[in-house]
Amino acid sequence: MDKAKRIANKQKQISISEFFEKNKHFLGFDTHQRAVITAVKEAVDNSLDACEEGRILPEIHVEIKRLEGGRLELVTQDNGPGIPRDSIANVFGKFLLGSRFHAIRQTRGQQGIGITGVVMYAQLTTGSTTTVLSKIETESTAVRVDLALDTKNNRALKSNEERIPLEEWFEESGMESHHGLRIRTVMAAKYQRGRQSVHQYLRMTSIVNPHATIRLRVIGKNGEIIDEGEWVRTTNKLPRPVVEIRPHPHGMQFGTLQRMLKNTKERNVKSFLTKEFEKVSPLVSKKILGHAEIDEKRRPSGLSVEGIQDLLSAFMAVKIQAPPTDCLSPIEELLIKKGLEKAIDSRYAATVTRAPTVSQGNPFQVEVGLVFGGDLPSDGSVEVLRFANRVPLMYQQGGCLLTKAIESINWRPYGLEQTGGKGVPKGPAAILVHLASTNVQFTSEAKEAVADNEEVHAELRRALFAVGRGLQSHRKRVGQRQKSRDKFDLINKILPEIASKSSSMLGRPKPDLSPIITKIMNAVFCEEETIWNAKEKLAICSIKIYNYTARARAYTIIAKWPEGEKISIIHESMKGQRETIGLRKWRLDAINPGKMAEITFSVGGLGQGDWKEAEVFFRGSGEIIGCEKLDEVLVKDMKRQESLKEMVEDFEEELENHHTPNENVGHVNQISDQVEDFGGDFSKWVRQGDE
Repeated sequence: MDKAKRIANKQKQISISEFFEKNKHFLGFDTHQRAVITAVKEAVDNSLDACEEGRILPEIHVEIKRLEGGRLELVTQDNGPGIPRDSIANVFGKFLLGSRFHAIRQTRGQQGIGITGVVMYAQLTTGSTTTVLSKIETESTAVRVDLALDTKNNRALKSNEERIPLEEWFEESGMESHHGLRIRTVMAAKYQRGRQSVHQYLRMTSIVNPHATIRLRVIGKNGEIIDEGEWVRTTNKLPRPVVEIRPHPHGMQFGTLQRMLKNTKERNVKSFLTKEFEKVSPLVSKKILGHAEIDEKRRPSGLSVEGIQDLLSAFMAVKIQAPPTDCLSPIEELLIKKGLEKAIDSRYAATVTRAPTVSQGNPFQVEVGLVFGGDLPSDGSVEVLRFANRVPLMYQQGGCLLTKAIESINWRPYGLEQTGGKGVPKGPAAILVHLASTNVQFTSEAKEAVADNEEVHAELRRALFAVGRGLQSHRKRVGQRQKSRDKFDLINKILPEIASKSSSMLGRPKPDLSPIITKIMNAVFCEEETIWNAKEKLAICSIKIYNYTARARAYTIIAKWPEGEKISIIHESMKGQRETIGLRKWRLDAINPGKMAEITFSVGGLGQGDWKEAEVFFRGSGEIIGCEKLDEVLVKDMKRQESLKEMVEDFEEELENHHTPNENVGHVNQISDQVEDFGGDFSKWVRQGDE
């Protein structure tokens, strides 16, 4: 008995700070090289989040200075809204404190661990305090304070706190903004160049945050510049603000539901379901409680364990609409291209942003970008750029779901080498994969790889197939056009010389070579060129169709262009028509043998480099070299998706606002129920019913 008491008396409660102090590898501080990357990541992520929440275009400066004894001085500076004086200690000196942990919306960080881990690591390895300089716009002075961490009590220790005048803020920060945050810390760390470096991390961050300007400077022990980088913003468009949503019944776990039932202020389970869950209307609430055989007037806190289990079973049995997706903020296709082209010189770029979907009650959305050619090396594996909620993932690539999705595709038909049709492909390309979600499931606390999920994997494959097909079409078009151009150039060089010499020898006039060239070529081919008019700030596309056959030809030409809210066609050489979103068509009634027809149109609302190539398709008999026949099934599906999106938005708005006339409520609910039979996939529902 005495022995048992002695063992029991040795048991001590430890604080979360003490736990992470002894297990700093959980936070990404396991090596000196990774330590500096993790520190920069936490600071930059916080800066981007703060700027976006304040609707400020981010300006972020990172400076690293090598010191004696294997130490680095890290200084990060932003033009965000700053932190009020009373909140600085909590933000930098307390683990598991944050505004995002319980919020169901897309954010870069959620746990409330990040920047406090940086303060702890610096203190643990060098004994240094972290200096924070904060300026908010409404105050005439800035606040400077040194912070340490009391790991036993999980709180900050402040020292040297003072107010400094505006002039000193400008001088110390080196920025002209009247608001922002500057962090200085010293830690045991190692700066190293390469694929896993601060430089690469910031480069990747700039790709998925094209609205941010990011600068890096690394200084050696003797004051020399050993590395630097600058990634200037390519758009002034901030990511759309995300809206916080309530929990959704699908994917709810027993413990979470039990806690919600205990803590709710609602008086009965019916109002609890309708007020604290998304997409649970009074009618749906009644169905859930009926299936669970629970009295709707029962107090939530009085439910037994069996009652909670019955409620969870009813959640899955009753049809409930998918949660809203305005809690997500995708990068969007055009901005992904801007970001990729800012960091990578390439000849071709394709991007796909899939429609939002749901997994276990959590909305998510996948985006994929692919660049090809340019200065990308062709003798190694393609560069894989992985992101989760706009944050680069730099480690554990092989164990990440995003990589596994890339490896599951057979890339050889699309023009990239791949041994055995498996693994990361080889070739002059880079593949970007982005997962946006309200709840990204990582494989560890360091958030370096995404855990397996069947629904996410399936969506990624669909997006990767789409960019693969785009690359395949591009390579086919380029190859066909080059082959035809070489043949045409050869004929146009040799035949005129033969005709000239023959005419001279025979003393006859030079014959018309057009019919002969047409007979030899015996093909119709397309040339497309997109150029940027800097003076008028327009992207001008020219499509030329050459008819080198013996008879007149008629076609409908369709071009894919970046249609958007502020992007429009300013001028076109002949009147065209809209086929569906992003597709425009022109009718060419007759192109005579040996003749050429040209379509030109200019697009406004773009920036230089936003649009480099128009994909061109055709309707008509025969083939056009350098131009593909339009996939009518795909166009039909695109039209359905577009009309369906508008219809569903109208239905959801009416249901949310209760503006639907009584006689139509049943019809709308019936449609919603039918859609749920297809897992919330509206396109499947429309295809089944053929609208």
